[in-house]
Amino acid sequence: MHCRKNLRRAKAKNSNLKAMLIAEIFYSLQGEGALIGVPSVFVRTSGCNLRCAWCDTPYASWNPEGDQMRVEKIVATVQSYPLARHVVLTGGEPMIAKEIGALAGALKELDYHITIETAATVTPEGIACDLVSMSPKLLNSAPQGAEHTTWRKKHEATRWQPTVVRAWLDTGCDYQFKFVIAAPSDVEEMENMLASLGREIPRHRVQLMPEARTLELMRERSKWLSEVCKSRGYRYAHRLHIELYGNKRGT
Repeated sequence: MHCRKNLRRAKAKNSNLKAMLIAEIFYSLQGEGALIGVPSVFVRTSGCNLRCAWCDTPYASWNPEGDQMRVEKIVATVQSYPLARHVVLTGGEPMIAKEIGALAGALKELDYHITIETAATVTPEGIACDLVSMSPKLLNSAPQGAEHTTWRKKHEATRWQPTVVRAWLDTGCDYQFKFVIAAPSDVEEMENMLASLGREIPRHRVQLMPEARTLELMRERSKWLSEVCKSRGYRYAHRLHIELYGNKRGT
């Protein structure tokens, strides 16, 4: 009865909200981070304020696509997976999506655990969140080639926002950092970025993830990256979805 009342309340609140561009909604196992392996519903918004060279979801960033969906329909789709109590709001960059706050609020009223996967370039503005998974982008993310000059400038000006990161830390919700590492030099850059925050960030909250879109490359880079984690006290971030399904949508 409690859930039905919450659902009616959420519907009433969301009836006049604008639609959001949604690339996909699917049920899978969380493939990265502290909740790796947890059955979760993923709501992938379409659109991003960055353009990472190695982006593995170009359909939500470089070439955003999807369907316009209202909050009520998104919530109903999430509820169609009755075993899931964890929802991951991801992208693209979910924090630039219209009505993302209303969506998170509606899901929270239904007692879902909410993870927000973000590059931490947009302030939280009081959004409902249980775990914020921040993935600030390193120099290795910048788009290459003369045809991407304009986007490279925008990307470089946006990718690291320490004030925004501090705002997320100040929300009091659980947090983790995930950094995409392609070379050993990336680790030094990452450490300088975290030091510039002026906050005590426990190393177990920092996860280093090999930049890879294939199982072969992930395994190759994991050999030296796992040793870096052991020597410096960071967590190695496996990419379970690549291991189980390969690099494909809906996983």
